[in-house]
Amino acid sequence: MPSATVLAAPPPAPSSAQPSASISFAVGDMTCASCVGRVEKALLKLPGVAQATVNLATETATLLPAPGVAAGPLLAAAALAVQAAGYSAPLRTHQLQVAGMTCASCVGRVEKALLALPGVNSASVNLATETAEVQVQAGSVDVDTLVRALHRAGYEATLATDAAGNAAAAQPPAPVWPLLVGAALSLPLVLPMLGMLVGKHWMLDGWLQWALATPVQFWLGARFYKAGWKALRAGAGNMDLLVALGTSSAYGLSVFEWLRNGDPHALYFEASAVVVTLVLLGKWMEARAKHQTTEALRALQALRPDVARVRRLVDGIEADVALPLSQVQVGDVVVVKPGERIAVDGRIKAGASHVDESLITGESLPVAKAENDTVTGGAVNGEGLLLLRTTAVGAESTLARIVRLVASAQAKKPPIQRQVDRVSAVFVPVVVGVALLTLLVWGLALHDWHAGILNAVSVLVIACPCALGLATPTATMVGTGAAARRGILIKDAEALEVAHRLKVVAFDKTGTLTVGRPQLLALVLPGAPAAPASGANPVATDAPNHERLRQAMALQAGSEHPLAHAVLQAGQSQGLAPAAADHMKAVPGLGLTGQLDGWQLHLGSSRYMAQLGVALDTLLAQADAQTAQGRTVSWLAGVETSSAAASTPPRLLALMAFGDEIKPGAAQAIDQLKALGVHTVLVSGDNPRSAAVVAQKLGITDVRAEVLPQEKAAVVQQLRQRYGTVAMVGDGLNDAPALAAADIGIAMGTGTDVAQHAAGITLMRGDPTLVAEAIDLSRHTWAKIRQNLFWAFVFNAVGIPLAAAGMLTPMVAGAAMAFSSVTVVSNALLLRRWKGRAALTLPAPEPASGPSSGAGSAPAAAGAAG
Repeated sequence: MPSATVLAAPPPAPSSAQPSASISFAVGDMTCASCVGRVEKALLKLPGVAQATVNLATETATLLPAPGVAAGPLLAAAALAVQAAGYSAPLRTHQLQVAGMTCASCVGRVEKALLALPGVNSASVNLATETAEVQVQAGSVDVDTLVRALHRAGYEATLATDAAGNAAAAQPPAPVWPLLVGAALSLPLVLPMLGMLVGKHWMLDGWLQWALATPVQFWLGARFYKAGWKALRAGAGNMDLLVALGTSSAYGLSVFEWLRNGDPHALYFEASAVVVTLVLLGKWMEARAKHQTTEALRALQALRPDVARVRRLVDGIEADVALPLSQVQVGDVVVVKPGERIAVDGRIKAGASHVDESLITGESLPVAKAENDTVTGGAVNGEGLLLLRTTAVGAESTLARIVRLVASAQAKKPPIQRQVDRVSAVFVPVVVGVALLTLLVWGLALHDWHAGILNAVSVLVIACPCALGLATPTATMVGTGAAARRGILIKDAEALEVAHRLKVVAFDKTGTLTVGRPQLLALVLPGAPAAPASGANPVATDAPNHERLRQAMALQAGSEHPLAHAVLQAGQSQGLAPAAADHMKAVPGLGLTGQLDGWQLHLGSSRYMAQLGVALDTLLAQADAQTAQGRTVSWLAGVETSSAAASTPPRLLALMAFGDEIKPGAAQAIDQLKALGVHTVLVSGDNPRSAAVVAQKLGITDVRAEVLPQEKAAVVQQLRQRYGTVAMVGDGLNDAPALAAADIGIAMGTGTDVAQHAAGITLMRGDPTLVAEAIDLSRHTWAKIRQNLFWAFVFNAVGIPLAAAGMLTPMVAGAAMAFSSVTVVSNALLLRRWKGRAALTLPAPEPASGPSSGAGSAPAAAGAAG
C-alpha cells in the first residue's frame, strides 16, 4: 500500500497551544505511488500544514494543521491545491431536514453552525421547506457530524434524501388543536373588553382570569420561550422573543397586581392570552404551507414501479423473474407488457409499441417506438410487448434526475425574508433597552420605582408584536379567501406575496393554453377541395365522408389511443355508431388493420402507408397544409377483398388531420397580462412549427420549443436573469422542475397531481385568464401588507415614547395594542372588495375588419402536442 508521510521542517517551537486535530478528505484520479508524492508535495506547500499523509489504497489525504490554523479554510485551500496538481477533490451534497427553525434569523444560525465545520464548502438553508443543502469535501465530514453540529446549535436534523433522490418521509400536518384551545381560553378574557363598549360589566374574577391565561401563557406559549431562549443564546432576537417578552410582562404584572390589591379591572391577562393565540394562528398557517412542499417529490416517487420483470436464465431455462428495482442492473433485459409502466431507462431490443412519454417530452400523443429506440422509466407502454436493454437505473434514471431537479430547485430558492422577521433583530433589543431605560429613569432620576415598573411594562405591552404579527397573515388570509372564490387556490402564502412583482410569465402549451385533447379537425378524400386551415370540426357530413369516417371508427373501436377517441367522438357527433370490424390486428408502432363490409382496411402513419405501397400523391399537398398548422396526420387506405390479390396494394381512401384546440380564454389571458405590464413566453416540448402556430394566434412573440423538463428549468433561470421575477404556468409532470424552479409555480387544476403539488398556485378551473387575476390580486394584497406594516411600525414609533413618558397606563397600552390589531385586520378586510376579472382594465378591442381567427372568439386549431 503506497503511502508516505512527509514532515515540514523545521518543526515549530513548543508552545502551550492545544494540538490541532487532523482532517481528512478524498482525493481522486491517483493511479500509482508517484501520484501520492505529487499530492503530498502540493499539500505541504500550503502555509499552515504541519504534516500531510496520502493513502493510495483508500484514496484519502490527511492533514495536520499547524497550531492556531483554522481547519475550515485550510481544507478549502487543500482541495484547490489538489486540483491544481492534476487530481480531483470530489464534493458531495447532503440534504438535511431541519426542525425548530421559526424565522429568518434561524436560517443564519443554521448556516453559521454548518459552515463552521471543517470540510463544509457551502450551506444553503430554506426556511419554507425546512431543509438545508450542504456541500462538503467527500470524506471530510459525514452526516452524523452535520446533525450533531445542528443539535449543538439548538436544532434537530435528519437526512432528507438519499442518492437516488428518494423523498423523506412525509412530515405530519401542523395540529390545529393548540389554536382551538387557545381561542377557547382567550375568548372569555376578551368578552369583558367588548362588553365595556356597550356599557356591560362582564369582568371575571382575578383567579378565573389567571386560570384561563396561565395554560395559554406557559403551555401553548412554551414554544415561544424555547425559540426565544435559543435566539438569546445566539446573541440575536426574533419574533418569538418579542412574543415571550411582551406576553410575560403583561402576565407578570397582572399576577403582581392581582396579589397586591385583587382588583380584576387592573389586570392584563387578556393581552397575554390573545397575543399568544393570534401568533399561534399565524404559525399554524405557515406550517400548513410548509407541509405542501414535499408533496411534489412524493408524487414523483409514486411513478417508479417497485419491481421489474427481468429475463434471466434459471436452471438453464430462460424465464421472466420479478425483481426489486434496486436489484436491476445496467444491461439486464426487462420485459414490459402492454399497459404497464416502464421501470427503467432502456433501449428496445425487440418489439414495437406506442409509449406515452408525456412526463418527459410534454407530447400529448403516445410516440411510436420500434427496435433500437430509447424509452424512459416512468412512461406507460401501449399495445405492444417490449424487451428492453437497461441503460440506466436508480439515481441515474431520467425520472430520478427529475426528482433531484425538483428537490434542488426547492432547496435553492432563497427564503423569503418576512418584513417582520427582518427588523425583529433590531426591534427587540431597542424595545428592551427602552423599557430598561424607562425603569431606571423613573426609579433613579424621579425616585418613583412603582411608576417606573408600570411604565416599563407599558412599553413592553404596547410594543408587543401583535399588529406586526397580524400585518402579513391577515392580508394573506383575506387575499387567499378572495382568490378561492374566483377559483384560484393559493397553497403557498409566499407565492401571493411574490406574485406582485412578476415581470414575466412562461406558459406550457398542451393542457395550459390548449385543451390538451386531440380532435379530428379535418377528413379529406382524394379529389376533394382543400380543407380549411382552421375550425373546430370541419369534417364534411355528406355520404362519402360519412362512409370513410364509419370505416375509421370501426378500426378504432375499443382502442384507448387518444386519436381513436378523437375519431369516435367525431363520428358520434354526426350520429354515427361504430361497426364491428373482423380480423382486427394492431401493427405495433404503425397502425391498425381489419375487415369491414368487403374491405380490407388499414389506418396509420405515413410509414405504414409506405410499407403497404399506398400512393399518397393526390393528398400530399393537403397533408403538408395540415402539418403546417401543427396538426398530426393519419391515413386511411383499403382494398376490396373480392378483388384483392397479393400484388394489389391498397388505395388511398382518406386523410385525417388531428389537432388540439386553443382554450377559449387563452388569448384574453395574454391580453390581460400585457395590460398588467407582464411579458409572456411560450415554453413547450412540442416541435417548433406547432408551438409557433399557437404563439402566433395568441399574440406571443417569445417562443421556446422542443424544451425538455431539465431544459425548462434552465429556461426559467434565463428568463429570471433577463426580466426579473418569473412565474411558470403548466399542467403536466414534465413541467414540475420548471414549476419548482420559478419564483412562482402556477398549475392548472385540470393537470397532474405532481404539477399541482410543485406549484404554489393552482387554477382550479384550468382557465388561463386566472393567471392575470392571481397577479392582480397579489398586487392588491401586497399593497395591504405594506399598509399594515407601515401603520404597525408608526403605531410603535408613537406609542412607545408615550408609554415611556408615563402617558399610557398598562391598561391603556393593552387597549391601544388591541386597537392597532383591529385597525390592521379591518384594513385587510377591505380586500374583500376585490372583484376578480372586473378589476382588470384591458384595452378596448379594435373593430373587427373581417372574420376573427383568434382564440378569443372561436377556438382555433393548434398543435396536437406539446
